[in-house]
Amino acid sequence: MKRYRTDITAWLIIIFILVALFYLYNQLQPDNYINQGEDASLPGKLHPEVAEMTEALIEQAGNKSINVVITETTRSNEEQRELYEQGRSEDGQIVTYAQGGESYHNYGLAVDYALRNQNGDIIWDIHYDGNHNGESDWFEVADIAKELGFEWGGDWNNFKDYPHLQKDFGLSINQLQQGIRPKEEETET
Repeated sequence: MKRYRTDITAWLIIIFILVALFYLYNQLQPDNYINQGEDASLPGKLHPEVAEMTEALIEQAGNKSINVVITETTRSNEEQRELYEQGRSEDGQIVTYAQGGESYHNYGLAVDYALRNQNGDIIWDIHYDGNHNGESDWFEVADIAKELGFEWGGDWNNFKDYPHLQKDFGLSINQLQQGIRPKEEETET
């Protein structure tokens, strides 16, 4: 009988903790997101926090003598569809597995980068060491980006997207498609 009470007590504690976590999760979420509904339009520019992080990335990389070039920011669904067709129904290599509306670029939450070499050419050479410190500039930039809060596509398991950086704010593509967006911080003027 004593073991039965111990088991019941343990389960009640676990259930209480789960209910409390569920309650806290639902109380915290609305402050971070807004729901614009499924008819929400796609943003035409980067989310302000992503834009700020991108500027910081360029500056911090520049402090290490690495010239970062942002090659892509937001994309329309049509632009994303065209990119998806590359290597499929169009010439070229496959560069994305995200169709229109399935990329964080579509929601202003992602950027792609490249490097500018000493000749002024934009390159996508992940082994290039233009600052001559014995480390790949590409990976140095990725490390800076991750320190700033970006997720790097080079860390993905299935498809390595080395130029890609995103900040998803904890939102899935499905949530974004449903019109849920990260709130933009109010700026003081």
